Amino acid sequence: METDRERHDQPAATRRAILAAATAAVPAAALAVTAAAPAQAAEAGGAPAADFDSGGPGRRPTPQAPDRDLRRLLGDLDEHRIRATVTRLVAFGTRHTLSSQTDPVRGIGAARDWLYAQFQAAAAGSGGRMTVERQSFVQPPGARNPEPVTVTNIVATLRGTQSPERIHVVTGHYDSRVTDVMNFTDDAPGADDDASGVAVVLELARVFAGRPLESTVVFAAVAGEEQGLFGSTYLAAQYKAAGAKVAAMFSNDIVGASQAWDGTAPDPRTVRLFVEGVPTSETPAQTATRQSVGGEDDGPSRQLGRFVRDVAENDATGMRVRVVWRRDRFLRGSDHIPFLQQGYPAARLTEPRENFDHEHQDVRVENGKQFGDLPQFCDFAYMTRVAKVNAATLWSLAQAPAAPAGVGIVAAVLTNDTTLRWTRGTEPDLAGYEILWRETTAPDWTHVIPVGDVTTATIDVVKDNVHFGVRALDKSGHRSPVSYPQPVT
Repeated sequence: METDRERHDQPAATRRAILAAATAAVPAAALAVTAAAPAQAAEAGGAPAADFDSGGPGRRPTPQAPDRDLRRLLGDLDEHRIRATVTRLVAFGTRHTLSSQTDPVRGIGAARDWLYAQFQAAAAGSGGRMTVERQSFVQPPGARNPEPVTVTNIVATLRGTQSPERIHVVTGHYDSRVTDVMNFTDDAPGADDDASGVAVVLELARVFAGRPLESTVVFAAVAGEEQGLFGSTYLAAQYKAAGAKVAAMFSNDIVGASQAWDGTAPDPRTVRLFVEGVPTSETPAQTATRQSVGGEDDGPSRQLGRFVRDVAENDATGMRVRVVWRRDRFLRGSDHIPFLQQGYPAARLTEPRENFDHEHQDVRVENGKQFGDLPQFCDFAYMTRVAKVNAATLWSLAQAPAAPAGVGIVAAVLTNDTTLRWTRGTEPDLAGYEILWRETTAPDWTHVIPVGDVTTATIDVVKDNVHFGVRALDKSGHRSPVSYPQPVT
């Protein structure tokens, strides 16, 4: 019997001949795609399979370079505006969720009203495509709010022109706290946690507002994070109840400092991105399938993390995205978690190394050391670069086709090749699809095979040995996140 090693040691032409003979029942279009894959790879600018020491068909994937429009958008992000937003939010004294909602100058109510006005000002440049709402609800009493409390999210929705039903959400939380999470009277400046994230989101709303996007982007300042993710839980639940298609969500939480102020070297060119593997919302049936075929490292959020690196690590952002394969920091959590609980792909952006002297601390000086979350410990140039990572990601998601739906690996019969199929997207500028694969031990995709505008393709690689994915691309070269296939008969 022919072994896997013997099959892969054979010349590519021989392998293709064996494949054709073994798959007579496969549609002719699929066979043509399989045979043409090396030539298509060369036409796409990559090395053909014969010149690529890969052990299989395809070329090396390359990052998606920012286009001219994206570079212009990134150039419009304004560090001075980001600094001004952080400074103004700190000036409200405290933004604790339980602080005053009626005082015009101090407390979370004053911060809420100011943010609403700022998002409205951003929306004024959108030609009516961006709408802003105060999303208010009453949070019942709980461990961190002994009385019912009104919580208000400020939500700015920039409606897409082509696929408005596909939604991408970015948030920062505007509430703050000190050492005692129930202390709502003392100053809680919250410069880094999380005026930094709110400043990034507000500046994104401003620069995106005047630019038409193919799908929808939502810019939200949420409240109640420190008391228990109140605002984001409500926001995610509202989307779920409405049957909304949230394709991606990002929480910007503590994105304001490039150094930890503890003697370690600054890291002004790195942002961490936390992405889970096994989905938080996985059902027992989905667990059983995953345990049968693998995919622990291929949930939708993990694919989102790979996408961010693909589009946001470049000379235009000047940043490295350090992807951490964990839902959030150790035993902690942010506003992306409620979205994960609702089954939406989500991730959390945060600075490279936190300093806990300036996080969740009463403002004070002890033994000559300043404690407290103050603006003097923020790096606003760094914050602006984090905004660029967000902008590159959101722009690329909004302008690209949707990730392929209904992606499956055909498992009706046992074969030593792999047939994948998917549902064609409806975007008018859809150009086609690419199949990606990698060894099961590889963290990132190592091979890409352009297959054209088809919905079925057969690849001469043993599905037992590797992971596969499929992504869409449009006529401008924008690529979707990868969809991981499930077994189908």
